[in-house]
Amino acid sequence: MAIAPIPDSPLPHVTLVLAMSLDGKIADVQRGAARFSSAADLAHLEAQVAAADGVLFGAGTLRAYGTTLSVRQPDLLAERRQRGQADQPWQIVWSPSGHLDPSWRYFRQPVPRGLLTTAAGATDWNPEQFQRIWTIPEAKTQPWDWPWILAQFRAAGMGRLALLGGGGLVAELLRCHCIHEIFITVCPLLLGGATAPTPVEGAGFLTAVAPRLQLLSSQTVGGEVFLHYGVLPPPCQGR
Repeated sequence: MAIAPIPDSPLPHVTLVLAMSLDGKIADVQRGAARFSSAADLAHLEAQVAAADGVLFGAGTLRAYGTTLSVRQPDLLAERRQRGQADQPWQIVWSPSGHLDPSWRYFRQPVPRGLLTTAAGATDWNPEQFQRIWTIPEAKTQPWDWPWILAQFRAAGMGRLALLGGGGLVAELLRCHCIHEIFITVCPLLLGGATAPTPVEGAGFLTAVAPRLQLLSSQTVGGEVFLHYGVLPPPCQGR
């Protein structure tokens, strides 16, 4: 897979990758693992993970699956090596509380694991469980200063970051204009439910200031529609 050059920026290029039902749900009302997409979508997701230097997801996403998606396809591994990347990108979980279950399979996967948390959340974790812990000062968490945080990832060598949810984390990064492109797969089912999670949660955006997107490509594979959007910069950044 051809990878565009990394923009000259102090922040990583962030790509959101999600699958959702036709009615815009990323899981059902029980908020468990969403396994309704196809093998084609899983391959698409793995390709996006393989393109990244780091993968970021929220604690709720990890809690639902207990695991993360590593790069397994030989051709994708070969491409990473040709680009000078390690076999596996960093797999970073955002958990302000740090309340995660060390028995999850995630902690036995052969991937470099990172934790993004508070000083309190970093307590009791060791280097075998998390090879790196980004402990964010309290002043940077009220609200979370995502440009500053992402700059720490960029300084650690992560030029490309894949964002895999959940909706609360996505809303946080959209609030700070830190997402550059979106791959979203629309799957042929209806989940419904007022409490079922959506791609963007949180307080929401008023129409006047909602992030605007530009459709870059669309493709239909079986019953699924693969959409690729660019996130337009806000008007204050020149549009």
